[in-house]
Amino acid sequence: MKLLSLVVSAYNEEAGLETFYQTTREYGEALAAKGWDYEFVFVNDGSRDRTGEILDDLAARDATHVRVLHFSRNFGHEAAMTAGLDYATGEGLVFMDADLQHPPKYLADIVDQFAAGYQVISMVRTENKTAGLLKNITSGGFYWLINRMSEVHLEANASDFFAITRPVQKVLMKNYREKVRFLRGYVQNVGFRKTTISYEAAPRVAGSSHYSIRKLFVFAMNTIMCFSNMPLKLGIFAGLFSGFLGMIVLIYTLVTVPATVILSLLLAAALNTGMKGAGLLRTLYFFPTISSMVAVGIVWGMLFNPSKGLINGIITSFGVANPPKWLASSKTALLSVMIVAVWKQVGY
Repeated sequence: MKLLSLVVSAYNEEAGLETFYQTTREYGEALAAKGWDYEFVFVNDGSRDRTGEILDDLAARDATHVRVLHFSRNFGHEAAMTAGLDYATGEGLVFMDADLQHPPKYLADIVDQFAAGYQVISMVRTENKTAGLLKNITSGGFYWLINRMSEVHLEANASDFFAITRPVQKVLMKNYREKVRFLRGYVQNVGFRKTTISYEAAPRVAGSSHYSIRKLFVFAMNTIMCFSNMPLKLGIFAGLFSGFLGMIVLIYTLVTVPATVILSLLLAAALNTGMKGAGLLRTLYFFPTISSMVAVGIVWGMLFNPSKGLINGIITSFGVANPPKWLASSKTALLSVMIVAVWKQVGY
């Protein structure tokens, strides 16, 4: 008689575990007519309630059909299913949740498909009335997005309720050991003969979903990273585009900073010395550079004009008849303008 391993991930499922066990056990016993025995491989995913105790009690009551693995903490649903994958010993493996939303009545259909030669059976959810509108929309959007971003095609609405044969198990154990996993996606693309069975998700026997919107979003992003290189390509293209913009800014800076400094010096000198052509310089200054640098040249020229400069007037108002020549000199004005121009272009 062949053995069918039922891999069941359980996290804080104390309220419904007994019901799940009794219900699924009945369908497991019925498989004997098809030449199959069954075993439960429960994985306690670091539950904080009495899930672990209940599972140990089930194993003590039915040691022939129940085996239990305990995680030291909650590692997540994908990690729990991978652990069950490693420890299952059956010729066929069925992965399902402990809340009875994956109806065990389909076990007979699954073994029939095994008999027909199929080695991967994806259970496709046609309806989930308890999920709510938002979750159904986001689930459909997730499959739509990943099938357009990835070269791998995933069956829309395929769930964590699926079945594989031992050869598929060996391939998954050897070649699919990523830390971030999407097991239901892997089984659809390992290359074995596969088929689908449609089902309607049943109401939860107890409790509520452990997946929040935030967890579902993180899960979706991790899955996209697993099955698509589009995020990597986008990162590379963004880096190249940023580098290209940086080169443009560098070239612009190398060309405009010297020109800005020279125009600033010429404008300040023209305003200080009364040189002809100051109006033309001012116009040229406005044209190639920012207007704030024009203000720098004009203001500093006015401040340090030897005869009418503002600083000269302020010093004189304090009773200093002859201010130091260096303070009102054109050289001081030119040096000040140059410092401000460089600061504006490079340091600001």
